Amino acid sequence: MEDSTTSRIRSTSFLRITLLQVLIPLVFVALSVRLWRLQIVAGERYSELAERNRTRMVTTDSTRGVIYDRTHELLVRNLPRFDVLLIPAYLPEEDEAQEALLERLHELLDLPLGSDFAPPLFPPYWGSAELGLRDLVLQGALYAPYEPILLKKGISRETAFAIEEAHMDLPGVLVEVNSYREYLTGSLTAHLLGHMGPIPSWSQDEYTEEQGYGPEDSVGLTGLEYTYEDTLRGRKGVKTIEVDVAGREVRTVGRAEDPQPGHNLVLTLDLDLQRFAEETLKNAMARVGSRSSVAIVTKVHTGEVLAMVSLPAHDNNLFARGISIKEFTRLNTDPGRPLLHHAIAGQYPPGSAFKLVPASAALEEQIVSRWTLLTCPEDSGILWLPNKYYPDNPALAQPFYCWTHEWGFGHGRIDFVSAVAESCDSYFYLVGGGMLDSFEGLGLERLTTYAEAFGYGNQTGIDLPSEAPGLVPTEKWKRVNYSERWTTGDTYNMTIGQGYMWSTPLQVVNATAVVANDGTLYRPQLVLQTRDVEGNVVRDYQPDVIRELPVSQENLALVREGMRAAVLRGTAEWLQVGGGLKVAAKTGTAEFCESYPECVDEDGKILTAHAWFTAFAPYDDPEIALVVFVYGGGEGAVTAMPVAAEILNYYFQLY
Repeated sequence: MEDSTTSRIRSTSFLRITLLQVLIPLVFVALSVRLWRLQIVAGERYSELAERNRTRMVTTDSTRGVIYDRTHELLVRNLPRFDVLLIPAYLPEEDEAQEALLERLHELLDLPLGSDFAPPLFPPYWGSAELGLRDLVLQGALYAPYEPILLKKGISRETAFAIEEAHMDLPGVLVEVNSYREYLTGSLTAHLLGHMGPIPSWSQDEYTEEQGYGPEDSVGLTGLEYTYEDTLRGRKGVKTIEVDVAGREVRTVGRAEDPQPGHNLVLTLDLDLQRFAEETLKNAMARVGSRSSVAIVTKVHTGEVLAMVSLPAHDNNLFARGISIKEFTRLNTDPGRPLLHHAIAGQYPPGSAFKLVPASAALEEQIVSRWTLLTCPEDSGILWLPNKYYPDNPALAQPFYCWTHEWGFGHGRIDFVSAVAESCDSYFYLVGGGMLDSFEGLGLERLTTYAEAFGYGNQTGIDLPSEAPGLVPTEKWKRVNYSERWTTGDTYNMTIGQGYMWSTPLQVVNATAVVANDGTLYRPQLVLQTRDVEGNVVRDYQPDVIRELPVSQENLALVREGMRAAVLRGTAEWLQVGGGLKVAAKTGTAEFCESYPECVDEDGKILTAHAWFTAFAPYDDPEIALVVFVYGGGEGAVTAMPVAAEILNYYFQLY
């Protein structure tokens, strides 16, 4: 009995030992195969995943260039801003822990947890304001779990510190220190400098990854920020960082490329002159109850813009910090249109400021000479244009009024220089449209040609976006827009800057400057230099000539003589400048009507007018040209001229 039991025990032990002898090699073989697969077959993949958990390649923003005025006074600078980002790959795997983290972010950042907006699975809408936190996490986890998602820009310092202190409880949540623009002069230069903002959805094709832009980048949207985006923005850098288990940076382990700072701009703008012009213009607006106005000062021999004021203005810092819908709606519905740059985008009838064009054209085309006398009916100031088809029927004749007819008289027989000085409408009616067969005027075709040569009807090309072209009407334009033929009366109105003629204040001052400098039309210029971060000049911007006028210097000299006579004994006689400064000028009063019939009296006379004044100085050696425009300001000599006088006195230090 014992022998059989002992035999069974020995047999069982032998089987177990044999089984272990077989199993142990098999286990080692299996482990070896597994290790071979992990280390050899999939080694590269798992190594990459491990490295990806430990390191991350990130872009580093470049420092955007700043902007100075011509005296190197700082206008724009960069200030630090705290932004919150989230990396989905580092969020807790447990649903409850992840939900608790999102709840905490909801409390800290005041962001919605969910939304009614159902995001499409493709493409991901990174950082969309319409998405809740859960949607953002879902999209990030699906498409780019290691890519940071911007949750909120510009959080407070206190919130940033609270997130950093709780970073162990908020894995995957990062606080980045970025920068935003501070516009030190605010509304004073808002239209010129512009502002930055997120890339608009309709402009995505303009800002590609190949150009170094990411979906969360801010770009220049208006003003010089937009025009000089490539110059100011610099180039991003790339670096590899080591991260901890929460996805936070521990150290930099490699740099692929260092960021390159953007270049700085030095403007042609004289900030003190800009500030003085704005203050003076505001006072004039308050006196007449105007809703908008413009003042521009340029150098006549270079096109440099020394001052360009457009009122009302807005504070571009509102956009830099993130403007609210309420505030944007207020600006957008303001009747003064503070978001519109009136100096370059406001289009108005130029009135008598336009007469410099037909004056120059009439001399060049030999329609008149210095001593040609034309008649402005002395007893009434009313010029009667006979009907083309029934010239002998006085009942069909159409009246055209000189501005003096309100006082019951006209200028009588008047020569060219006196006509410019007195701004005699009747003289210019005849110069532009003639009088049937008795006097040949310029006619529409020649008048249009010269108007365009002076820069009307086309953008000046100033380095600002959204410039309006104005309007130089033609026969075809009227036929297309009004289904009517062009008449001599239309030419009469156009010759005095009324009717269908539209211009921007910048076009008016540019036309004045071209008369002052003997016929060279310059492109208005706002940037003098670009400089690198160390202050070295990268580029000097030279004056840019658009064209030479097809008018002789002798004829332009006669036009200047007429403008000088306007100050000595004409419509600008009451211009008050000191120090014996010789100024040549042209006043303008442009009728307009926006609320018919309220703006017309019982006799059909238009009661509302824009005030214009344009000038250059000194007369003998022109240095600057300027224009002042006051919307609905009435007579140019009453409202706009005093503003111009103060600006001239300030610029030439004639107190």
